Amino acid sequence: MSATITLLNQALADYLIDVSVRPNSILEAHNQATQELISIPMQSSPEALNFLAWLVGLLEAKNILELGTFTGMSALAMAQQLPEEGRIICCDKSEEFTKIAYPFWQQAGVEHKIDLRLEDALKSVKALVADPAYHNHFDLIFIDADKRNYENYYELCLSLVRVGGVIAIDNVLWGGAVLDTHDNSMSTSTIRNLNRKIYQDKRVAITLLPIGDGLTLARKLPP
Repeated sequence: MSATITLLNQALADYLIDVSVRPNSILEAHNQATQELISIPMQSSPEALNFLAWLVGLLEAKNILELGTFTGMSALAMAQQLPEEGRIICCDKSEEFTKIAYPFWQQAGVEHKIDLRLEDALKSVKALVADPAYHNHFDLIFIDADKRNYENYYELCLSLVRVGGVIAIDNVLWGGAVLDTHDNSMSTSTIRNLNRKIYQDKRVAITLLPIGDGLTLARKLPP
């Protein structure tokens, strides 16, 4: 293995996708629709979606929680890898964005695996924590909701993920703003503080991957 990270230019990034992300016509159509209907570039990158789907298979996941669904592309990518009895609870407060997802979930035949809860994500998570049936229940939790609540999501989700399960946290590099000492906005400060907190947290084993805008994987350890 190399001692340094190979920095990607656009040509090398395109090559990475070309040799690692296999065609998925429904997901590609979903991405196209998102680009046409939504001017905000918030959807996950192809390699990030591919990795999430791969992670579902690696964990042999049956129960997934997603905080922040946007137009449903990541939910689709993960649901396609779930077994027939698998379920993913998606939490997002935007009906405008999430309604784009339904035709593609239906086309892929995975809509019955997806439980979309349209309300503030923090409220949804707190409701799950209040129900003992969901403690240590989820194999995989994907956090990609409002950044100001990232620390709250992380702490709450630690009671919801099973031992050996993974909490995946998106946007942890925040476009490089985590290194900008002049940027002390709420979102940047929260992500910066959470990165340090997770690094020091002995309850989890961690890695941070330079996928998309940075993806931290925190695997819950036995108590």
